[in-house]
Amino acid sequence: MDMEPSLENILVLGSGPAGLTAALYLARAELKPIVLDGPLPGGQLTQTTEIENYPGFPEPVSGFDLVMSMRSQATRFGTRFKSDIALSITGGDGAVFDTALKSGEHIRSKAIVFATGASPRWLGLESEKKLMNKGVSACATCDGAFHKNHDVVVVGGGDTAMEEAIFLARFASSVTIIHRRDKFRASKIMADRALANPKISVQWDSVVVDILGEDSVEGVRIKNVKSGEKSVITCQGYFAALGHIPATALLKDIVELDDAGYIALRNNSPETKIKGLFAAGDCADHTYRQAITAAGMGCAAAIATERFLEAADA
Repeated sequence: MDMEPSLENILVLGSGPAGLTAALYLARAELKPIVLDGPLPGGQLTQTTEIENYPGFPEPVSGFDLVMSMRSQATRFGTRFKSDIALSITGGDGAVFDTALKSGEHIRSKAIVFATGASPRWLGLESEKKLMNKGVSACATCDGAFHKNHDVVVVGGGDTAMEEAIFLARFASSVTIIHRRDKFRASKIMADRALANPKISVQWDSVVVDILGEDSVEGVRIKNVKSGEKSVITCQGYFAALGHIPATALLKDIVELDDAGYIALRNNSPETKIKGLFAAGDCADHTYRQAITAAGMGCAAAIATERFLEAADA
């Protein structure tokens, strides 16, 4: 007869800045957290070559090195890591959580910190993958400063695209928004603000069919969806502003999600509607999506979890 898995204090789902910061705080509180790495150990940050805006690093640091430093720090205080993927979560709200893993194992825990992150939407071009971090980006805040006096393009037509274009116009010589329709989906105030910027122009009714360049972005080939005519825009930066996909499918029948799939938090805190289930990072943040804000949310989730466990044991 199989023995029931031992009961853990906390399971942290996700090993990016939010999950690792939560684990660090929980481990220092001697709560012995276990972190599930998930499908991409270290999260999206490991795919970033240079980070210049994380406090404490006067010189650029690679996303991989930053995450490995966080991981080492969390390990030092007793965090345990498990390379596996969660398939389902049951329990909570006063009962023990049971998380089923791809390996067939189960982890029982008193609490969960959900920090699975989000991934940017892409057009799906092979050239997007080939030139990733070589001029291809999905974060103007992260990479805009690398494009001072460059010509760049932004793909999209919503508020995110307008925000990215306006931000990039601070650095770039020119910003071309490429949108497949003849009007933006963005709010009027954001669209008007972008259109009023002298550095920003628009290619209406157009889609990107390829990104040009071998070792760096040199231009994009676009097609007019009405005429079928193709043309090339010379540029050194390509920014996808098509939204993000939060990794929250596990929770769709458990907690409240907003229309875009992000976890709805309660009372401006890391709490979800399920007692003992806390969330942090990009899976619950559709506004900032920065490593530093994810880490801050991880800290908040850890402290909230610690207080939850103290109250449960009282």
